[in-house]
Amino acid sequence: MGLPVSLILIAVGAILAFAVNQDPDPAVDIDVVGWVLLLVGLGGLLLSLLLWERWGPGYWGWHRGPYEAGAQARRPGYPSRRTVVEEEEEPPAGPPGPPGPPPP
Repeated sequence: MGLPVSLILIAVGAILAFAVNQDPDPAVDIDVVGWVLLLVGLGGLLLSLLLWERWGPGYWGWHRGPYEAGAQARRPGYPSRRTVVEEEEEPPAGPPGPPGPPPP
């Protein structure tokens, strides 16, 4: 569950908990459903923020260290990237082509 889903659950839960009126003897209590959705949304929001790279583990030092200047980031299991540069060759010098059309 990500940030958008958590925010949607919080919004729907708040609407059900605070803005919806119901019959005196309902089969399902809408206020309780709203509060449950609010709590699930808040839990998902907190987990999303804790597992987010900028605020979560990366903030407390459980991240991959900074890259050195000029060093390439390598992922484990993948070979380093190779760059191939092909230079264009000039066409061989040969006899000149046929002359253009005569001027008018």
